[in-house]
Amino acid sequence: MPRRSRRRHSSVEGLPEDAVMGRDERPKSSAERSLGDFTITPEVWRLIPLAIAVGALSAVVALLLLDLIGFFTQLAYYGRIGLRVVPPTLSHFGAITIVIPVVGGLIVGLMARYGSEQIRGHGIPEAMETILVGGSRVKPRLVLLKPISSAVSIGAGGPFGAEGPIILTGGAVGSVLAQLFHLSAIERRALLVAGACGGMAAVFGTPVAAALFGIELLVFELKPRSMVPIGISVVVAESIRDVFARLGLIKGAPLFLVPAHGTFSSMGVAEAAAIGIAGALLAWVLTKAVYGAEDAFKKLPIHWAWWPAIGGLVVGLGGLVDPKALGVGYAVIGNELAGQIALGGLVLLLGVKLVIWAVALGSGTSGGIIAPLLMMGAALGGILASVLPGGTEASWALMGMAATMSGVTRSPFTSVIFAFELTHDTGSLLPLLTACTVAHLISSLILKRSILTEKVARRGFHVLREYSVDPLEALFVREAMMTNVLTVKADRPASELHDLLERNPVERRQRLYPAIDDSQEMIGVVGWSDVLEALASEGCDPPLGQLMHTDIVSAFPDETLRSAADRMAMHKVGVLPVVERQDSGHLRGILTQYDLLQARERQLEEERHRERILRVRAIRARPTAHGSGRRLKGQ
Repeated sequence: MPRRSRRRHSSVEGLPEDAVMGRDERPKSSAERSLGDFTITPEVWRLIPLAIAVGALSAVVALLLLDLIGFFTQLAYYGRIGLRVVPPTLSHFGAITIVIPVVGGLIVGLMARYGSEQIRGHGIPEAMETILVGGSRVKPRLVLLKPISSAVSIGAGGPFGAEGPIILTGGAVGSVLAQLFHLSAIERRALLVAGACGGMAAVFGTPVAAALFGIELLVFELKPRSMVPIGISVVVAESIRDVFARLGLIKGAPLFLVPAHGTFSSMGVAEAAAIGIAGALLAWVLTKAVYGAEDAFKKLPIHWAWWPAIGGLVVGLGGLVDPKALGVGYAVIGNELAGQIALGGLVLLLGVKLVIWAVALGSGTSGGIIAPLLMMGAALGGILASVLPGGTEASWALMGMAATMSGVTRSPFTSVIFAFELTHDTGSLLPLLTACTVAHLISSLILKRSILTEKVARRGFHVLREYSVDPLEALFVREAMMTNVLTVKADRPASELHDLLERNPVERRQRLYPAIDDSQEMIGVVGWSDVLEALASEGCDPPLGQLMHTDIVSAFPDETLRSAADRMAMHKVGVLPVVERQDSGHLRGILTQYDLLQARERQLEEERHRERILRVRAIRARPTAHGSGRRLKGQ
């Protein structure tokens, strides 16, 4: 609640008591009534045509990346020319295929060293870092280097998916296009994420999950200025994908056909929670394995450009053990979701995929993580189907796939919708929500950072994934401003104010002292530092009017604290006089940086203060009509 002003009885005047009204003593102003639910401005219109272009370009680039992966896979493992994505095989070249991932890793290492080091990794942390510290500016050469290096890596048997590279490549397309126009960093960010999400939608045919992915993981806000370009880009990309599917050039949605699971029982939902716990534990293992491998590679006495080749050797050896673990593995994921892989095969697949994926990713090669997560999660669910009484191997594979993705990426809603759009299985939505929620909970408790943000943190940056309403947006200036304001007269000497503040040190916290005329109108402001500087000169005691600033940056009682804080930051000041909107000379109070903390203080109070509001009391029987309520003799 606002602090009441008091009339000061000193030679230095105070703010009149009737200048301030309480929160409930006045009607809302037109400025307060004009505040909306969102801070969208008409400038968002300029992003719409760019979002359409970004969606189209990212879809084309994504589909070309799939063709490149198919080209290198068929060339390396089949000895032929083709564009269709096929699984790597040992049937043509036998054990000699062990060298294929090594050669692929060597090529990627050389491309990273002499082309761009940003092609290393799986794309999502790199996109995060570009957004957080790079002003959403991506170098144009990444539009070519990232998809080519990823296609070489995956085509050579790398146990990765195409989504991570296309997220960075699509983001690069959006960023490069944005850099051609006069846009802010926030607008470039919106187009970067729009390109990333458009590429993901084109690869998987999951438009809603792609949009949620951008919001939950990349854009770091939930505002119309970001959501609208992302949604438009995804719609355009999905439309182009649909055209390609109708022409028979790619597989249409859903990407994985699964048998209908029907409605799950309450027992099935409880078992889905168990799957969620297992998915979170697998997320912990995967995160530790990847960064354990990365730390091990950093200890090697050779340049990092050679690491992908060493990782490729491990991939090649793993491929000899279980060829299903190589490549993007979309066909293998489909077989898992259909329940067509035996228990022993699932155990072998999970173990081999985990090892070669962690080592290869830790080596710094180029490739995505989502498809491997789907494969390993589905294998986990299929394995647990042997001990869970309800459901089928196929249904638990679906739950494990989504739960693992939720636990690793910390994006539960994306994981639920992603699993649904991949399969179009409406009967699984409730257990999917259960498994992903539990996985998100357990993963958040046992892992400080996800596999995505850990890499960013290791480079010295912090990513907070919790999105909430800014407390500064919830309070008005009149609710936090200091109304017990010390004012001065312009004709008084500076030493008078100095002596008063020396006697009353508490008043120094105000730091800015409005100067008023005889009619109590503010004509300027005097800073405490100005007074000290003036009196530092020997024999100098100027009137406060000479130290007064008349170019005043003010706040209004009916604006939000966020608006006032933005003005403070823009003008690099720490205190603002609060005046009436219609009368800039009518002083209402003072707003300092300390007062802004009241909004946070209120939020902390709501978060930490616990109290019992309702109490259950025993109801006692009322006395009988005789008043005593005791038995009478003879009864």
